[in-house]
Amino acid sequence: MNIRPSAAIRQNYNEIAELCKKTGEPVYLTKNGEGDLVVMDIEAFTRREKMLKLREELLSVEEARMNGEKGYSIEEVASAMKTAISEVLNG
Repeated sequence: MNIRPSAAIRQNYNEIAELCKKTGEPVYLTKNGEGDLVVMDIEAFTRREKMLKLREELLSVEEARMNGEKGYSIEEVASAMKTAISEVLNG
């Protein structure tokens, strides 16, 4: 875990940016010894956001399944994918 005082972002922006990019991890900034901000590389942020969105979607589907909503079989999904691919390829 990378922790730096908040003044470091003003004094060493390039160093903190490089650390975020190199490690792919966020840098936690403190103010008066307490957590204040988190800084991270835009690519790491985008990956994290996509992962969170996927988890939300999976949770929603699982909750629906547990509440008795009808799902799709592997065969139904495979057939729908083949149809979609065919439509794209054949215009």
